[in-house]
Amino acid sequence: MFFLSACAAGNANIPVEKGSVAPGSAVAREGMILKLLGKPIDVGGRLPSVDMVDAMTMQRVDLSKDMKGFILFLNIVPSLDTAVCEAQTHYLNDHGDKLPPQAKMITISRDTPFAQKRFAMEAKTKNIQFLSDYKEGAFGRATGLLMDGLMLLARSVIIVDKDGEVRYIQVVPEITHLPDMERAIAEAQKLVR
Repeated sequence: MFFLSACAAGNANIPVEKGSVAPGSAVAREGMILKLLGKPIDVGGRLPSVDMVDAMTMQRVDLSKDMKGFILFLNIVPSLDTAVCEAQTHYLNDHGDKLPPQAKMITISRDTPFAQKRFAMEAKTKNIQFLSDYKEGAFGRATGLLMDGLMLLARSVIIVDKDGEVRYIQVVPEITHLPDMERAIAEAQKLVR
């Protein structure tokens, strides 16, 4: 197991997971098993068409329709108000310059758009779009990433190519750990043509 020095004060050495579970299976939270609800997406499949809300503009965004032609780095977190989610998003913010220029960095959570906007402003994030799945968890259900009971999104990273095809998925088995962001960035770099 590897460790990442987190940007969040007092939260150094959060474990980084190298493994993954499948969307639609289950994750753990400190030993408690949480079933993942919804229709699982697969590598090689398409990103589902669902509406989310952009935290900055309050406009609806459908990634499968509105982001064609871009490589998408989807940074999916349960809640930005936790140390691990904050560290994950800060990592993307601090290392996003390693992504190809045609990549869009998007953080998705079930936090309200207002909470996401507050986080983005306080964290001084740059070039990260925040999308909220707060209404019905439509994105979580359409990807097999909605955690039963908590009704939050499972910690994960999804890379989508310019044609809308899912090329990489990591669903973190233990949600108190970080995803392997270095590997995800490397996977996104492979999509430059």
